Amino acid sequence: MNKAKNYTSVNKKNTKKLLFWTSTWVVSMAIAAFAPRFIWDFNTTLTIIGVLLNIAAGVGMLLANRQYLIDLDEMQRKIMLEAMGLTLGVGLVFGLSYELFEDIKLINSEPEISHVVIVMAITYLIANIKGQRKYQ
Repeated sequence: MNKAKNYTSVNKKNTKKLLFWTSTWVVSMAIAAFAPRFIWDFNTTLTIIGVLLNIAAGVGMLLANRQYLIDLDEMQRKIMLEAMGLTLGVGLVFGLSYELFEDIKLINSEPEISHVVIVMAITYLIANIKGQRKYQ
């Protein structure tokens, strides 16, 4: 009983930490992407600082995600790692194929990284849901 209670509290703490770092990274990404154009008129120093802060927030997010995974129980870790593995594969295959389509003139527009990120996010969500159902 005490072990389960401790697991729950550690999981909540890690989830909050991951939420904080992910939110910080998203906000810093928006600042790095839009502030040079709309706030500081492409000032090089401020832009470099914005990008470095974004990278630092990204590292914080990665470390929080790592700790989250380490502290999961074996089943949850297995589900997450399977979902991540599938997502990496889908992202790689889709991303490279998408770029190839433009190179060989099957599509006229420039491939956008946001499209790859959306496909990866959907893949991760579906793989997590399927993994949770599989082990219920």
